[in-house]
Amino acid sequence: MTDSAMPVSPAKKRETWTGQTGFLLAAIGSAIGLGNIWRFPGVAYENGGGAFLVPYLVALLLVGIPFLCLDYAIGHKFRGTPPWALRRIGAAGEFIGWFQVMICFVIFTYYAAVIAWAAQYAIYSVNEAWGDDAKSFFVSDYLQVSSADSLSFSPVAAVAIPLALVWILVLLIVGMGISRGVEMANRIFLPLLVILFLVLVIRALFLPGALEGLNAFFTPKWSALSDPHVWLAAFAQIFYSLSIAFGIMLTYASYLKPRSNLTGTGLVAGFANSSFEILAGIGVFSALGFMAYKQGVGVSELQGLSGPILSFVTFPQIISMMPGGPLFGVLFFTSLVLAGVTSLLSLLQVVSGALQDKFGFAPKTAAMIMGIPAMVVSLVLFGTTSGLNTLDVVDAFINNIGVVGSAIVMTLFAALLGGRMRALREHLNKVSSVKVPAIWDFLVGVLCPVVLAVMMFMAIVDYISRGYGEYPSWYVLTFGWGCVALCVIASILFTLAPWKHQKPKHAVNDGEMMTEGVSQ
Repeated sequence: MTDSAMPVSPAKKRETWTGQTGFLLAAIGSAIGLGNIWRFPGVAYENGGGAFLVPYLVALLLVGIPFLCLDYAIGHKFRGTPPWALRRIGAAGEFIGWFQVMICFVIFTYYAAVIAWAAQYAIYSVNEAWGDDAKSFFVSDYLQVSSADSLSFSPVAAVAIPLALVWILVLLIVGMGISRGVEMANRIFLPLLVILFLVLVIRALFLPGALEGLNAFFTPKWSALSDPHVWLAAFAQIFYSLSIAFGIMLTYASYLKPRSNLTGTGLVAGFANSSFEILAGIGVFSALGFMAYKQGVGVSELQGLSGPILSFVTFPQIISMMPGGPLFGVLFFTSLVLAGVTSLLSLLQVVSGALQDKFGFAPKTAAMIMGIPAMVVSLVLFGTTSGLNTLDVVDAFINNIGVVGSAIVMTLFAALLGGRMRALREHLNKVSSVKVPAIWDFLVGVLCPVVLAVMMFMAIVDYISRGYGEYPSWYVLTFGWGCVALCVIASILFTLAPWKHQKPKHAVNDGEMMTEGVSQ
C-alpha cells in the first residue's frame, strides 16, 4: 500500500465526539483540574498579586493558546493518539508519542489518589472530623504519613477504599468510549462543577474579611514584573493548567469530525480555563481573608496558601470557623472531586486510545488492560503510609522534567525534523473560523522551546545541586529520576512492539488532508 492510498486513521471507523460542544466541554473539563483551584491562587499571590495577571495573560496568548492549537492540529490532521499521529510526521515521532502516553500513565496513578482524598474529606466535612488540629489530622490521622527517609507499603484503608472506588468509576466511563462515556460524563460533571463552585465563591464573598483577602490577591506589586522568575512562573502556570504537550488535547482533537472549528474552540477553551482560575482565586482568597479576620492577623501571615495543604489543612480550618461550615465543606470537596475526575478521564483516554490505535483493542478491553495495572500501582504506591511523600516526588519530576521535556522535543520535532509547522498552520486555517497568522510558526517552533528549556534547565540544576525537599537521595533517585527513566524505557518497548493494524507511514506531502469521514 502506498502512502497516498493509506488510511489516515488506525481503526476502520474511528469514534468521534457527537459535535463541537461535546469536544469543547471535554477540553475544558480536562483543563480545569485540581491545580486550578489550589495552585493558581498561591502562584499569583506569590508573584505580584494583581500584577501577575499581566505576564499570565501574555503567557496565555504567546504560549498557551498557540501550543493548544499545535496539539489540535496534529491530532486532528493525522487522526490518532500521540504514537500514531507523531509517527505520521516522522518515524522517531512514535517514541515521542509513547513517552507522552507514559507520562499520562504516571500522572493518573497518583492523581486518582488526590481525588480519593477529596471524596473522603467530603464525608469528613459533615461532622468536621479533623477537629481542632486539621494539619495533624491530615498528615498523621488520615494519611498516616511515614518518615520522609523511609519507604512503607502499609495500606491506609481510608485512602485505599475510596481510591479503588474512583478507579472503578473512571474505568467504567472510559470503557464506554468517547461519546457515550467521556463526553457524557463531562456534560454532567462540568456544569455541576461550575454551579457548585459559583455557590462557594458567592458564599465566600459575603464572609467577614473577604475584602481584605481580595485586596491581598489583586493588589498589584508592579516591581515583580522586572523579575524573570515571575514571568517563568506565569508561563509554567499556563503550560500546566491547559493540559498541553503531553498528549491530552492531541488525543481529544483526533476524535473531532473533519470539519471542526479548531482555533475557535482553542480560544474558548483557553479563556474558559483562565476565567475559572481567576474565579478560584477570588473564592480562595475571600475564604483566606475570613480566616485572617478570625485569627486577627494579616493574610500575608497565613501559611499554606497553595497545594494540598491549602485544600486539606487550611480549608478545613476555615470550614470549622464559618457558619454552615459542614455544607461549605461538602460543596468544596465535591467540587475538587468533579474537577479531578474530568481531568483524570482525559489522562486515561490518552493511554486507552493509544492501546486501541496500536493493538486494535476495543475501548472496554483497553480500559481493563490499562486500568488493572494502574489501579494496582496506585494502591501500592499512593494508598499507603508513604503515599504523600511518593506523590510529592513523582509529581515534581514528571511535571518539571517529563512534561516539559516532552513539550520541547515535540515542538522541535514538528518544527525542525518534520518541517511541518507551516503545513499544520495551513490545516488549522482550512478548518477554522479564526485564522492563524504566520507568526504562529515562530511562537510554537522557537519561543515555546526556548521558554520551556529555561524552565527545565532551572529544575534540573536545582534537583542535581540540592536534591528535592528533605527526602534522601535514594528516595529522589527511585521515585523522581526513576519515574522519568521508566517512561523512557516503556516508550522504547511500546515503539518496538508490532502494530496490529497497518503501520502509520509519513504523510505524503505538507498539504495532505485526512479523507476519513468527510461525508459525516
